Amino acid sequence: MLVTFRSKAAGEVIMLAEHAKPLLELAGKSFDGQLDPRGVFTPEQLPAAITGIERALGLEKRPQFDEDDPEQAALAARYVSLKQRAFPLLDMLRAARDKGVNVTWES
Repeated sequence: MLVTFRSKAAGEVIMLAEHAKPLLELAGKSFDGQLDPRGVFTPEQLPAAITGIERALGLEKRPQFDEDDPEQAALAARYVSLKQRAFPLLDMLRAARDKGVNVTWES
């Protein structure tokens, strides 16, 4: 399932729900099992959401891969860090905060 983030401050950000849900949780949204089909960050919620994601990025530890091992090298080639996944959404949240507008999502 895809999740589309929208804001008047930036272009759309689209990501898989399995990647969006942890980012939304880091940003302070909670869910009972499944991702809500729709949601919003109000301008008042944006500073805390940004801080939550940034805090997690600061704690992230990049896994170590043995590039000489073919299986490990394949894993390393496919690895996408939390920072890489979070960047487009974090950029949107910051732009929305600066303009004082909402960020919404829909799956």
